Amino acid sequence: MKFFPFFLFLLILTSCNAPQAVYDYDQQINFSQYQTFDIYPDLRTGLSQLDEERLIKSAKQGLQNKSLSYSANPDLFLNIYSEEFRQQSDSRLGIGVGGGSRNVGVGVSGGIPLGGPETYLRLTFDLIDAKTDALVWQAVVESSFDLNASPTERQKRFDQIVQKALAGYPPKR
Repeated sequence: MKFFPFFLFLLILTSCNAPQAVYDYDQQINFSQYQTFDIYPDLRTGLSQLDEERLIKSAKQGLQNKSLSYSANPDLFLNIYSEEFRQQSDSRLGIGVGGGSRNVGVGVSGGIPLGGPETYLRLTFDLIDAKTDALVWQAVVESSFDLNASPTERQKRFDQIVQKALAGYPPKR
């Protein structure tokens, strides 16, 4: 029981680092009609060539796990684009000073930021009906991203991002 606060802290710390996603889709679409996919022909993710290849690898595997087959004549095109932004770290060290006597108290506190700004990626995943050229499903995922990570760690992060994005496909009605 004395380790509970430590485990709670770890849970909070790891949940803050997990990718966050929002979904949108066309409610008139019967998603069971889609069986195949391909990558959008004019894909411009905004990522480096190496990161784009990692992301596409993760996306192809993720869509295949959703029972969609890769095809040169697809039902759906997958388009992905990214936006990189920096945000100040939410980690802070709290310092407090207080004192008092005879039912009178005075307190001063403050927070010192720990670390510098963190890099985040906002990835938008669009599934486009190949016949009508209409957007039918979209996921937007925000995730922290370490630009100094090893290639293996980058691949793992893209796997996590894609998994979070595709958790909303097909949409549940």
